[in-house]
Amino acid sequence: MTSTNRLSGDVPISVVTIPCLADNYAYLIHNESSGETALVDAPAAAPIEAALADRNWKLASILVTHHHWDHVQGVDTLRKKYCARVIGHARDSGRLPRLDHAVEEGDVISVCGRQFSILDVSGHTIGHVAFVSDGVAFTADSLMALGCGKVFEGTFEMMWQSLEKLARLPSDTLICSGHEYTLSNARFAVTIEPDNAALRKRFEEVEARRRSGLPTVPSLLSLELETNPFIRACLPEVKTGLGMSSASNVEVFAAIRTRKDNF
Repeated sequence: MTSTNRLSGDVPISVVTIPCLADNYAYLIHNESSGETALVDAPAAAPIEAALADRNWKLASILVTHHHWDHVQGVDTLRKKYCARVIGHARDSGRLPRLDHAVEEGDVISVCGRQFSILDVSGHTIGHVAFVSDGVAFTADSLMALGCGKVFEGTFEMMWQSLEKLARLPSDTLICSGHEYTLSNARFAVTIEPDNAALRKRFEEVEARRRSGLPTVPSLLSLELETNPFIRACLPEVKTGLGMSSASNVEVFAAIRTRKDNF
């Protein structure tokens, strides 16, 4: 089931969340004035083609966050069908589908009439990027709903630095992450902060949404800052609860990520 968020601003856009594969999400960005449509990640072509056809939209751009197969395997099919340009990190161009526009951190691109800044959020992979505009960030497998991606290629320090970048965005930023992992993330999060009332409330809401077959993403950054143990690793109450009061932020993050890996 797709869902739609409408974002106001100088250039209003719609963001459509599309379930793909077993637990992936792709996102369509649509400028209702110009009709321009872009896609963030392509886990599979068919559900994205169906969402476009249902709305009579034509795809102009494909933004790729990182090279993992479950984010890129539909790119070439969609590129061919819609003649869409493909945008991704220059640093990882050797592992991504062929890029029409290679970007680096600090670059700004125009998509659907909006300016999107490029953040390097490496850690899960080297060369993972987030696409950030006013009120929305497409974070894929970096910052996730109640979680973060496994540190496959980078270091714990690298991943923590990426989360810090995202934590500095305005708190009303909509975080569009790449997977439906929120319920399992919630079950883990309460082992880190069992007395966090906001987390307990969110856990109940996530359970209810999943029972109804509804997505739990996107989520607001403000909610992640209140409830996501990975991005909260810098807080004294989290450190104290883990018996790591004197540890560095990176050490605490690494401990939390390692616990989740073995949860």
